[in-house]
Formats: sequence, C-alpha cells, structure tokens
Amino acid sequence: MNFEIIGTIKNIEVIAVNNSIRDLKRLKKFYGGQRWRKLKGIAIIILEDGNIYQAELHWYEAHGIGKKEIKIKTILE
Repeated sequence: MNFEIIGTIKNIEVIAVNNSIRDLKRLKKFYGGQRWRKLKGIAIIILEDGNIYQAELHWYEAHGIGKKEIKIKTILE
C-alpha cells in the first residue's frame, strides 16, 4: 500500500536493537550499516486514494543510512 507521510512522526519508540531484529541479516545485506534499530511512531498519512488517516508506522533505521522500509502497522482512526 503506497502512502505519504504528512508532517512529522511523533511518539517515536525503539522496539528492537541489533540482534533482537529478525531481519537483521537481510538489512545488512541490502543496505549495509552496523547498528540497526526497529522503531515505531504515530503520523498523519495520505493514501493513494486521497484518504487521510492517523496511523502507527514501523520502520528500520541505521546511523548514516536513515529510515528504510516504512510500513503501516495500524490505522488509528
């Protein structure tokens, strides 16, 4: 599902770090990096069809690489 984030992501929390991440091997293979973290946060998003929602997002992040594989976990509205 394609979407765009409007504004900033709020209430950011770390879910997992390095060896606690199931996809760590794949992340390092595709993107490189050493210290990966899985995070979650709340943001306003707009879907392809134009509908706007508040949603919980999950993504991976590493120093020098940035946010990767942002996905919608839950629509809150």
